[in-house]
Amino acid sequence: MGEAALTLVLHDVAAETWPDYQPFVEAVDAIGGVPITWLVVPDFHQRNPLEQQPDFRRVLDERVQRGDELVLHGCYHADLESAPKTPKDWFMRRVYTHEGEFYGLDEQSADERLERGMDLFRRHRWPLHGFVAPAWLMSEGTRRALARSGLVYTSDPGHLYLLPDFSAITAPGLVWSARSPWRRGVSWLVSERQLRQSRSAPLLRLGLHPVDMRHEFSRRYWFDVLERLLEDGRRPMTKIDWLRQYRSMSAVA
Repeated sequence: MGEAALTLVLHDVAAETWPDYQPFVEAVDAIGGVPITWLVVPDFHQRNPLEQQPDFRRVLDERVQRGDELVLHGCYHADLESAPKTPKDWFMRRVYTHEGEFYGLDEQSADERLERGMDLFRRHRWPLHGFVAPAWLMSEGTRRALARSGLVYTSDPGHLYLLPDFSAITAPGLVWSARSPWRRGVSWLVSERQLRQSRSAPLLRLGLHPVDMRHEFSRRYWFDVLERLLEDGRRPMTKIDWLRQYRSMSAVA
């Protein structure tokens, strides 16, 4: 795969989370040459429809023009389905997360949500190649709908998956739980261990969330680790650009 790469990925992108991200993005832009992958939510928690946010849409337009990638990240980033019926579902939907929008959807519902999001991208002429489910949770119905969506890839914390057959590509991802001081401390330890273990990984992904930006400790960590990886020679790329390189070199091999 040639030189090692990194992707800088912003999760939960919406007009209401942009103020959290904006200072960090401006600092990254000041470095120069670091494209960003933005996971865009069309209507964050059903209170933030992009169609009603022309100023923020212009921000996204400008990012696309800079060479950044926009990815569909659910429709609402909220679990709006009926109450869980099994202990496992109750844990996944009420303890693990309240945002697993695609965890309980049947194929038809998942197809409708995907089409709604894809249509938004088409209307605003944003190139679309990837989908990432909120909390990385997908039902079997979602997987079937995604396989025939025409999109190129999806992902989870440890892999990228080429569609339609979900071929797995190992791509370690760093992600924090930053809601409390002890979580931020544990996240630092886990991330540093992952960095040591992933030195030889062709692609390393940095997965940021809005809450990370609200705490100096986590915000500073993400900027520092980005600088460290750049100094180590990792090439910053969007997900789709890295996948294009991967597929090109795989075809030659």
